Amino acid sequence: MKKSRSCTSSPMNGKQGWDSRRRRKVADITHALSVCPVDVAALRRMAISEGGLLTDEIRCQVWPRLLNVPAQVLEQENESVERENNKDYNQVLLDVQRSLRRFPPGMPDEQREGLQEELIDIILTVLKRNPQLHYYQGYHDIVVTFLLVLGERLATALVEKLSTHHLRDFMDPTMDNTKHILNYLMPIIERVNPEVHDFMQQAEVGTVFALSWLITWFGHVLSDFRHVVRLYDFFLACHPLMPIYFAAVIVLYREEEVLDCECDMAMVHHLLSQIPQDLPYETLISRAGDLFVQFPPSELARETATHESTAASTFKDFDLASTQQRPDYVLRRRRRQKQAALESSRESSKVTVTRPSPARRFFRLAVMGLTVALGAAALAVVNTALEWAPKLDLFP
Repeated sequence: MKKSRSCTSSPMNGKQGWDSRRRRKVADITHALSVCPVDVAALRRMAISEGGLLTDEIRCQVWPRLLNVPAQVLEQENESVERENNKDYNQVLLDVQRSLRRFPPGMPDEQREGLQEELIDIILTVLKRNPQLHYYQGYHDIVVTFLLVLGERLATALVEKLSTHHLRDFMDPTMDNTKHILNYLMPIIERVNPEVHDFMQQAEVGTVFALSWLITWFGHVLSDFRHVVRLYDFFLACHPLMPIYFAAVIVLYREEEVLDCECDMAMVHHLLSQIPQDLPYETLISRAGDLFVQFPPSELARETATHESTAASTFKDFDLASTQQRPDYVLRRRRRQKQAALESSRESSKVTVTRPSPARRFFRLAVMGLTVALGAAALAVVNTALEWAPKLDLFP
């Protein structure tokens, strides 16, 4: 009987512990919002830490603060937008009509159709106000998240700010900056797990599998809305490049699946493009934050320019033996040989991911999240601007 009581009390104790932490977090958020000026750094820490911002009611108060949207902007009523002669209307309409699964299951058709009309209006309003922005497929997946959480008026103000900051690189006339951001993925993976990196390079899978993750902030690929808004809490509180770090930790988390897969581009691409819906999101969020602190964008920026050519030369080395043997066999054999040759020095050279204390990690991420005045690519390469300027047009 004592065993039985002990076993059954553990889940209850865990629930009580979370309820206590939740109440304390709500109190901390309320306090941060009530002081003058608002304690934005504390709100960022709350958004990053376990559970995020907890409820949509809290998000309505905190998300505008995280994006530094002035109160007078939040109070503005949306102007009407002409649809008939709008160059983006037809594509926006098609995308919105295909977005049925982004709305809560069981929502009445009339309510959903009304929200879809509001979704179109938000997108067209932001584009009208900012003619330098270019619509891309997937943008509506981000906008609908804000609409469902905030309502049309607040969503319009926040999406406009987000589009001119965090999402700015995706809204260029070309995909050059988007490709550049994707180029951060492999260097992050290489630093943490060279084995997975080498396998993916041998398979020539590239980074296209993560494109929809990045440009929709995972809204297009996650079926549970709770997980989507939890990630949005995290991304809004952090540096604009945090989504690519989160993409990296998903790949690293699936290490065994990747290495067990046939070393073939189509097979690996198919595996990676299908995100499991039962990921340990809090663990991955914490891990992404750790990797960002340990391998900041400024450290990776220079490498992203030459990473593809480096990978190509590595692949040629493996390719010499692939005419008579399977590439995955060659790669694994070379890996074993390298491991045996370097066994004595492996411990000293092994890449480990240190975990800073939670308080220090949240503080550093919150401070980094304040720096969102430029697009993500501009922020990442600010220390090498003279070299990158001709390519990225950062300094016209």
